[in-house]
Amino acid sequence: MNQDFVLVTGGTGFVAIHCIDQLLRAGYNVRTTVRSLTREAEVRDMLKNAGTLRQEALTFAEANLTHDRGWPEAVIGCRFVLHVASPFPASAPKHEDDLITPAREGALRVLRAARDAGVERVVLTSSFAAIGYGHKPQTAPFDETTWTNVDAPGVSAYAKSKTLAELAAWDFIKHEGGNLELSVVNPVGVFGPTFGSDYSTSILIIHRLLDGAVPVCPRIGFGAVDVRDVADLHLRAMTNPAARGERFLAVAGKSISLLDVAGVLKTHMGALAHRVPTRELPDWVVRVFALFIPDMKAIAPELGNRKNVSNEKAKRVLDWVPRSNEEAITASGESLARLGLLKN
Repeated sequence: MNQDFVLVTGGTGFVAIHCIDQLLRAGYNVRTTVRSLTREAEVRDMLKNAGTLRQEALTFAEANLTHDRGWPEAVIGCRFVLHVASPFPASAPKHEDDLITPAREGALRVLRAARDAGVERVVLTSSFAAIGYGHKPQTAPFDETTWTNVDAPGVSAYAKSKTLAELAAWDFIKHEGGNLELSVVNPVGVFGPTFGSDYSTSILIIHRLLDGAVPVCPRIGFGAVDVRDVADLHLRAMTNPAARGERFLAVAGKSISLLDVAGVLKTHMGALAHRVPTRELPDWVVRVFALFIPDMKAIAPELGNRKNVSNEKAKRVLDWVPRSNEEAITASGESLARLGLLKN
């Protein structure tokens, strides 16, 4: 059994809880950070829902991305760190710095603490948002060599936060990292089973579709990946020597539209999907709504732009094999139903 300690930041998060689950199953000792220790019970309840074994090998540390306090204690004795925590709101913030500052400064706090504690490698959870925005539409798939242009018009605060945080992390490793190694995972839209009610914005899409809160679908496309495969990719990037200094896109396959997602739910969720829409919203309607509704304003520039993303590097370097889009989306809906989180 592996006795190495691994720190996972942001233990209540959707990706983080799956990382914790897989690490415990693999025999690691795990410490996770939460903003308040009062949330320990919430994390343990989610792991209970997941059927996670070895919860006695999980401990907690209180730390916040906006403060230095707690991070030296959190990383002490850890061989690896998975820095998963980062804000991802369901709607646009009032000011972009509300996202950018904690994402960038939080990443640097974790990296400094890891370096000072003699951690071997940090795996940073970035995003496709740090790769595929601020560019003209292209037919060639995006890969790990591309960076989002944060100065381009229409780039969201979230995309800026993930891009600037990842750039700051690579710059830190180059100039101040010492012996600390860094690998980065860049997921697209993360779907798959949720273990509790604190889930990702991607799962919120599934929730809204099934609850009938989205009567028609905007004509948007995106990449998808199962959260179980994202966690698996983190573990592979954590230990594989070839992952040192590399970024890895986490995407299951070709991009899908929101209407495609609705179709998967209609096919696999039976009567629970009776409120799921079956048609797309005309682009001109979205653009009119965008004049008044902030969330629509973020959608409007992406209308009809289906970004294709390559997973070739993760498969080639780390032998990563992701589940299908269909399996990830179906698992999302089934877990929401199983936990009683749907209206119907």
